Amino acid sequence: MQALIRCAKQEDLGNLREFLTRANLGTEGLTEETVEYFLLLEDLEGGIKGTLGIEAIGEHGLLRSLVVSPGQADRDIYILIHQMMKLGKEKGLRSLFLATNKGVALPFFELLGFQKIDRDELPAEFSSSEHIRHVFNVDNSLFLKFTL
Repeated sequence: MQALIRCAKQEDLGNLREFLTRANLGTEGLTEETVEYFLLLEDLEGGIKGTLGIEAIGEHGLLRSLVVSPGQADRDIYILIHQMMKLGKEKGLRSLFLATNKGVALPFFELLGFQKIDRDELPAEFSSSEHIRHVFNVDNSLFLKFTL
């Protein structure tokens, strides 16, 4: 199936919130101001099949809300992440971070150039992120960094 990846716009906000809610993810922090930090993976009819966002914190970005519909090709996920790296660079970010409690995801992200880091290597500014504070309370949380 053909797919298109594009930056989300303010008019996408409702559909994006609905897509994330169906995936049991929170939408806090997703506003008219931050929606431009989200990418949408769409089918040819404009239906959302995946998304990935950045929570920009200073000159760093925290990847959030990576969600794809069942059946999406691994290639689409790779392209979505690669496009997010380009978007982060365009937004003037120096590095991207991600948090996961799924150790099976490590090889995939390491293949993309992310490096596992210790919790104490996260930027100090991240302590203001509600999402990071939540992740700190999740067992087996892992953190990875990609330098742009």
